[in-house]
Amino acid sequence: MAKYAAAVGLGSHHLQRRWLLALLVMLSVSTVIAFFLRAAFHSCDRNVSGEDVISSARNAVQIADKPSPPIAAAKSSPLSFMKSKVVLLVSHELSLSGGPLLLMELAFLLRSVGAEVYWITFMKPSETDEVIYSLEHKMLDRGVQVFSAYGKEAIDTALRADLVVLNTAVAGKWLDYVLKEDVHRVLPKVLWWIHEMRGHYFKLDYVKHLPSVAGAMIDSHVTAEYWKNRTLERLKIKMPETYVVHLGNSNELMQVAEDSVAKRVLREHVRESLGVRNEDLLFALINSVSRGKGQDLFLRSFYEALQLIKQKKMQVPPLHAVIVGSDMSAHTKLETELRDYVMQKKIQNCVHFVNKTLTVAPYLAAIDVLVQNSQGRGECFGRITIEAMAFQLPVLGTAAGGTTEIIVNGTTGLLHPGGKEGVTPLAKHIVKLATHVERRLTIGKRGYERVKERFLEQHMAERIGGVLKQVLSKSKTKSNQLHNFD
Repeated sequence: MAKYAAAVGLGSHHLQRRWLLALLVMLSVSTVIAFFLRAAFHSCDRNVSGEDVISSARNAVQIADKPSPPIAAAKSSPLSFMKSKVVLLVSHELSLSGGPLLLMELAFLLRSVGAEVYWITFMKPSETDEVIYSLEHKMLDRGVQVFSAYGKEAIDTALRADLVVLNTAVAGKWLDYVLKEDVHRVLPKVLWWIHEMRGHYFKLDYVKHLPSVAGAMIDSHVTAEYWKNRTLERLKIKMPETYVVHLGNSNELMQVAEDSVAKRVLREHVRESLGVRNEDLLFALINSVSRGKGQDLFLRSFYEALQLIKQKKMQVPPLHAVIVGSDMSAHTKLETELRDYVMQKKIQNCVHFVNKTLTVAPYLAAIDVLVQNSQGRGECFGRITIEAMAFQLPVLGTAAGGTTEIIVNGTTGLLHPGGKEGVTPLAKHIVKLATHVERRLTIGKRGYERVKERFLEQHMAERIGGVLKQVLSKSKTKSNQLHNFD
């Protein structure tokens, strides 16, 4: 999901970058990245705020290292049949969270093949929001037309569209709220893209029209099965035909992941900003801080791993834990608890908190192991996992949700139970990877190979293309039936 951070968070650096970018044609990739990183990492605060520097560095890589067109442009797109099709994308919100950004990515894929794409956001704050403003202009710049979710324009577009994509369960409220008596004319061409795994989304207010839409698209088999059982047992409704579509890494991220020079420079400078050495081992959890993402349990495992190493007098490089996704401005109880735990255990010199960022590539370049510690039912998919694998990082993940469909246990990563019972197994996995260099590197290499086999943008486009063909065919048949009935 790291693709769109360049659209936001640059504020005060915007004017500076206008003339700085003019230097790119004269500088190597590594020099450009170093230039931006040195300019932005001026603070000695270990609670790093890296959005500006990461956006700048990623932009530098994109602009300075483009000797050939992107992979998708070099091949015939599996979405080329969508040329001239009218597509309406309906999002419940426009934010830096996974669902809206995935829908934006679909918008850009469709625009790249000549589809006519419209975007509406159902729930927007009344006051001006900088993130929404920036993301909307990002879409407008790419030819996606953005307008209000309410009123005649939204209804007319829904009625004439070849395809309507509802993003997340919550977006279902838009159907009745706006379309009203016209809802039955739109349902046959709706593809519902669902990402949620939490029980509170199973409300009839949200999903009562699920049985009548053309299809549902879900990011993992385990989530699809959960939705099938939960809707039937709790709501007494049946899911429509459901398609499982695993996600893929963007061409942009793969370009950075496969550029050894860019990775080396990003690694050096991110580590410098954190105050760690090149030989130190970094275990990172990259997710917004919340109970469900398991940062608290990860820190317990990390501390336990340190104690095991000390007790057994193991010879390993210094270990560090990195929490990327912190937000102290939110003043949450968990944020305070995490810092209190670190102080209580006196591990503040080897635990680092980094503010929220969607531009994860620099941190993936800088760390040695990714920890995916989502709790409960786990992640619907967990794209950060395949992003880490692209950087040849081993992944320590919970044996839950979509993570189990990505990681081959013992081959591309190591799985541990969720909850408190997973603390010690995760600690042992941390020690295992810290003490076995060859195994760590082998697991990372195999993860990269798995990404190349099935988790690229091209793979995702092919999977989505197969779904869209079936949905369009069904939609056409149902629309003809409705027309004959009328």
